Amino acid sequence: MTMEVNQQPEPVAAAEAAPEAPEAGFESAQKGRKDRRLLRAALRWGCAVAVFGVVGCGTAYGITRLDRTDVPGLATHSDGRWAYPVLVKPPLPSGSPGPNDDARNPAGAHYADLRELVLPAPKGATADASLKGTDGWLPTKTFLKEFPLASDREDVAQRLTDNGLRHITARGWTTADGTHTRVYLLQFDTGAVADHVLGDELTVNAAPIHRVRGGDAYEMDDSLPKAARVPDVDTVPVRETRPYGAEQVRAAYLASGDTVAVIIQSRKGGALAVPFDQTVTLQGELMS
Repeated sequence: MTMEVNQQPEPVAAAEAAPEAPEAGFESAQKGRKDRRLLRAALRWGCAVAVFGVVGCGTAYGITRLDRTDVPGLATHSDGRWAYPVLVKPPLPSGSPGPNDDARNPAGAHYADLRELVLPAPKGATADASLKGTDGWLPTKTFLKEFPLASDREDVAQRLTDNGLRHITARGWTTADGTHTRVYLLQFDTGAVADHVLGDELTVNAAPIHRVRGGDAYEMDDSLPKAARVPDVDTVPVRETRPYGAEQVRAAYLASGDTVAVIIQSRKGGALAVPFDQTVTLQGELMS
């Protein structure tokens, strides 16, 4: 009896210890599931980072392939310049020198077709049909319309005749902002005559002798920087002084070789400096 009583508690102890095994297994399973969730989350974040990295690199590459004006927020605002077509000087006849080749061309003759030396209209501008002329040559009377006073028209006509005017060609246009531009090229026999017409017949002391259409009094236009002046092209820029009427006028007189250019711009509220300077410089480059 005594031995049986002493041996019975052992199974009871084993029975009490038995529940510990399932508890340990549950914790292990829970820990395993938790580790797998962490691994899946890490993988998802890793994929997301990789995708964003690829997209980010692609975007950066795409931006480097765009012009600055194509990128939203980085567009460069216009400074007021007009969009002129690419300018190409007309070819000279074989062996002919340029107008400023003093050694081979002392007369300063333009051997290129003068009609091809007039500045073209900028993109989007409306052409002035009144300056088309016949075969590109403009009658002197059309140029004289730029002078509102009859006495001035008569005087300018006589001066041009006395100095042997050969040809006039012209082009005009109006841009979207209302600026009306007229460009005239007047050709004479020699560069010496053209210089005389510029400095003594059309202007004196850097001011126009005759009042042009829409303007009254003028002053030297110092908005044209020296760097924008074309070498070997004499340039006299002027602007109408205040108070002016509904429109302001800017004008420029240029001489290169045997040709004088007269550029006139007018605009309601004020003629802008940037497109005027741009027009003067480009026309000078074509004439040089």
